[in-house]
Amino acid sequence: MKKIILCPNPNRDKDMKATRQAQAILQELHFKTVVCSPFRDLKQELYPAFFAMRPRPLQQELRSADLLITFGGDGTILHLAKMAAMSKVPVLGVNMGSLGFIAELEAGELESLRRLKDWNFETESRMMLDVSVERDGKQVYSHLGLNEAVIREGPISHAIHLCLYSDGHHLVDIAGDGVIVATPTGSTAYSLSAGGPVVEPEAQVIVVCPICMHNMRFSSYVLQPEHAISVQLERNGKKPVYLFVDESRGFSLRSDDQVLIRKSQHTMRLVRLSEKSFCEVFAKKMLPGGGQTHEK
Repeated sequence: MKKIILCPNPNRDKDMKATRQAQAILQELHFKTVVCSPFRDLKQELYPAFFAMRPRPLQQELRSADLLITFGGDGTILHLAKMAAMSKVPVLGVNMGSLGFIAELEAGELESLRRLKDWNFETESRMMLDVSVERDGKQVYSHLGLNEAVIREGPISHAIHLCLYSDGHHLVDIAGDGVIVATPTGSTAYSLSAGGPVVEPEAQVIVVCPICMHNMRFSSYVLQPEHAISVQLERNGKKPVYLFVDESRGFSLRSDDQVLIRKSQHTMRLVRLSEKSFCEVFAKKMLPGGGQTHEK
């Protein structure tokens, strides 16, 4: 019997309507289901509908799970990406947010879960990034990201100076608000807003995109995934500079820190139940007119 974890964001599926509907469909198909929270330390008095489903510890349940279904926005998937990838459990996203570019289904498409019946579905393997910080010869930070690593100025707006290297060779100096180092999945997130290219999600490349660059000499780089990117802070004095990986809390960088970013051996597998192409999804969600075609 296949075991499926249902992981609702209680801030999105507040009454658990979508989660309960999905659970009923999956149990009808004779799957074992358990409910887990994507977040720690939820207060029971704030989410009675969620706790009525008797949630189990996620880390424990992932050890024997065959599939993880999330109910929320892309942020919920990003929050769970590291655990799912390291547990080698594929993820199917149900979008209950605004955009939901990574999610496979919308909340009104739950009947599509019946396609899981024969367990004959495709998955997309999404490249991830290992991000670490070295300080005085020691590693003081490490994270695994699906979308991007962002180095940017603190709460007070000011230009920061960064020096980027690829495999130890000087790549570019950046003076501006910071830099985004993104995966193909992350190319349609913050990087796109900063003027970076759109990359097909299953491609294997690293995108380097500056944020509001003052010395405008390039818009972005698209590099082979084998390259190891290192970022050093220069001439920033005591200006606050932070590192963010996906939805993680910002890590405060010091002037002598070195940020190392490279392709990870871990990948995240996203379940695909429809035949919608990347171009169709992108056009529908990101382009004016929702990708509608017009007859001549």
